[in-house]
Order: sequence, then structure tokens, then C-alpha cells
Amino acid sequence: MEHSFLNLTEENLAQEHLCCIIRSKKPHPGVEAKRAWLSQRLKEGHVFRKLNAKGVVFIEYAPLETAWVPVEGENYLYIYCLWVTGDFKGKDYGRQLMEYCLADAKAKGKSGVCMLGAEKQKAWLSDQAFGSKYGFETVDTTPDGYRLLALSFDGTKPHFAENAKRQKIESRELTVYYSPQCPYIHQSVELVRKTCQEMGAPYTLIPVDTLEKAKALPGVFNNWAVFYQGKFVTVNLLDAAALKRMLKK
Repeated sequence: MEHSFLNLTEENLAQEHLCCIIRSKKPHPGVEAKRAWLSQRLKEGHVFRKLNAKGVVFIEYAPLETAWVPVEGENYLYIYCLWVTGDFKGKDYGRQLMEYCLADAKAKGKSGVCMLGAEKQKAWLSDQAFGSKYGFETVDTTPDGYRLLALSFDGTKPHFAENAKRQKIESRELTVYYSPQCPYIHQSVELVRKTCQEMGAPYTLIPVDTLEKAKALPGVFNNWAVFYQGKFVTVNLLDAAALKRMLKK
């Protein structure tokens, strides 16, 4: 069966599912938080394009100037997520979504498109090997192996904000910065709170609820950033087992 794509708009946002966590009846707190966040971001040129089907097939990107990440540059688009899962894999949807984003960038006169990557692929980041097929290349790095990947149309390059390269904070207790940009954030925050309370481990949860806070973060960020013992650990969402291993070190 052939499916078409559609973009979320202020008019259809309340009715359409958000791909990552699909709920048709009972509201999901993470989904509703994301929906509220998106309602403001769409006014800023944020794009959420998805397959018109009940599945996880979508791309999400925004003008770099208003993207909630500690990355700087002029006239770029930033890709938060490009995801195709399950039975929808291998059907050319990823290519169509990427090519839509690149065509959109060119039509809007952008200088290029960028996204977060790493020396070793992270589970909660878009497939950087897929991006490399389109010419994305490393334009900036952090000392601990994260990369800013970009496809430049005019030779200019974005870069990590200097604060993002620190990857350190003063506090040694578990510290998590998070935004409502991802529907999975809500349950991940609750998991951190529950696990730390069970183990008697001190923790701090810091909501990133403005663009200014996102741009000023002390480490790389794509909606989630974990620090422990003063050092940056990961942008990956944590399961209970991984969190317990970390806290026992």
C-alpha cells in the first residue's frame, strides 16, 4: 500500500499522532508535552514531516537559530531526528524524508543542513552513516568524541557553542538536562527519579525550557544530556539497568 507524507501544522497538530509514541485513546504525558512544545515551535519554522500511516517514519528539523541545541551558525537547518522503524524499513522512506529536507533548505536559500553525530553511533541519534551518503561530514568535534555533521551548500560551517565543548559541570551527582522535545523524555525523567530514590543516590533534574537555556548548555544536547561525577556521560536515554550500573561506579 502506498502512503503519502504530511507535515504537522497548527491546524492538524491536535489530531495527528507524533510517530515516536502512538496513542489513539488514552493520552500520554510525553506526547502531550511534545505537542504543546511543537505548537510553539511550528511558528518558528520547525518542520515535523511524517508518513501518513500508523508507524514511526518521520523527520524533524528546524532553523539552527531557533533549534534547542548548543550549536551556532548562520542560515542552517538542524535535524533533530530522522527515523524509520519496523516494517517501514527498506521502503525508501528515509531517502524521501532526507531529500525533502535538503530540497526545503535549498528552496529557502539556506547555507546547509547539520545534525549531531559521534565517533560511535549513538542509539538516540539519527544514523550518521546514512547522512554521509548525502555528503554530511564532520565540521566540529568535542574532546570526548561527539561530532557536528554538516552538508554545506556554500562553504560555510556551523560549530558547537564553546560552552557545549566543556562537557563538564561542577556538581558530581547525577545531573540530567532535558527538554520536552522528545515524547520519551517524560518516562525517562520518571525512571531517573524512581531509580535514584530507590538507591538513595542524589540527583538533579534540570528542565531546558527556553531556547536561551538550550544554547548555553555545558555539553552536547539533542533533548537529553546526562552528567555524572562532573563529567558528561551520554545523550542516550537511560534504562534502569544502565542507570544502576552508572551509579554503582
